[in-house]
Amino acid sequence: MALFTGSGVAIITPFNEDKSVNFDKLGELIEFHIANKTDSIIICGTTGEASTLTHEEHLACIEYTVKKVNKRIPVIAGTGSNCTETAIYLSTEAEKYGADGLLIVTPYYNKATQKGLIEHFTEIANSVSLPIIMYNVPGRTGCNMLPETAVYLAKNVKNIVGIKEASGNISQAAKLMSLADGCIDMYSGNDDQIIPILSVGGVGVISVLANVAPVETHDMCEAFLTGNVAKATKMQLEAIELVDALFCEVNPIPVKTAVNMMGMEVGPLRRPLSPMEPKNVEVLEKAMRNYGILK
Repeated sequence: MALFTGSGVAIITPFNEDKSVNFDKLGELIEFHIANKTDSIIICGTTGEASTLTHEEHLACIEYTVKKVNKRIPVIAGTGSNCTETAIYLSTEAEKYGADGLLIVTPYYNKATQKGLIEHFTEIANSVSLPIIMYNVPGRTGCNMLPETAVYLAKNVKNIVGIKEASGNISQAAKLMSLADGCIDMYSGNDDQIIPILSVGGVGVISVLANVAPVETHDMCEAFLTGNVAKATKMQLEAIELVDALFCEVNPIPVKTAVNMMGMEVGPLRRPLSPMEPKNVEVLEKAMRNYGILK
């Protein structure tokens, strides 16, 4: 059974003006998502600026989120690292806090061979009992997990149960699901490919878009998964302008800007992320108005 189906939000991490974590605001965001149909919270992912959190902040965000959600929807903790031992440390701590699952990205910068990926994920999975969703995003990591590797891990490591597929290559996703024969749950890692991924056997999305359009992202998935393909396709196409705007600069610069534009006051970005270029703010604002988020 899938950790979740539908829309999982890759939630932003709100900061105070001094760039410390704003836990009160994080609590408000969590309640906002639960009230607006989000199916799962993914804390401390790329969109949550996990790469600039200290280990103490990272774990504090996971612990706070688990307690705040209080089992109302699944909480999946991002605990990946390009150091296997660090990923094991973060993962075992997240398990102690009561996370429902883990999101583990492929190693970045140092990368890995396919053999190295198998060893990396196997060691992490063997250190915990929680279900693990692997995260393949070669555009950020420089490391592409091949379909054969993902399927090998899912078939040979009992708690590796899913993959967030963000290669952008729908042919690769289709091949993965063909080889998997039902042994792995696939989530779209790209908001412009939610319906394409679902169409080849995916079960949901781990979404940036859901930060600003949680109901719509949930409803899009639900429509497809309940057989209303025409409605789901229409919703996907209607979201493309907004999705493009949310990625017109490196994530999470635009989405954090967008959430602030919605009046949620989630604070600044941490360096090396910089404020959004004014011309791109205009593009984002226009897309948000066209989508109905801003009046």
